[in-house]
Amino acid sequence: MKLTVGIESPRRDDLLALIRAGDEYGLSLYPAESYYGVDLEGLERPEVAFFAARRDGVALGIGALVDRGDGSAELKRMFVSPEARGLGIASALLRAIEQAAADRDIRLVQLETGPKQPDAIALYEKHGYRLIENFGPYVGDPWSVCMEKAL
Repeated sequence: MKLTVGIESPRRDDLLALIRAGDEYGLSLYPAESYYGVDLEGLERPEVAFFAARRDGVALGIGALVDRGDGSAELKRMFVSPEARGLGIASALLRAIEQAAADRDIRLVQLETGPKQPDAIALYEKHGYRLIENFGPYVGDPWSVCMEKAL
């Protein structure tokens, strides 16, 4: 089975389904006011690179890199379909996104996840992310856990 990760349009039907599934999952865990998903139009902005992970052509995961234009970026929209978890999809996505960030001279990647996602926190820690104080829109939100990694 061949796994590929690359930049794609979020408007593909299979990727839209993963975006919706990610929203449903996030909103099942957290109150709506503490859910910070980027909308479809936001994913198409020039400073955003939207990634898809596919195994034998089937979309199994997504993630986005939002370039802030100051040498830093935010990782958004990381989601792997439940049936594909544990197969290394999230790690492959994260490595590809970090490589794209480094190629764009981004030196710092930050992210926000939540306390009800210990597997996500463990994944990020395994890849060198460390806990930081909440930043930006997440300041003061008890449902936010923020992390960063210097590239």
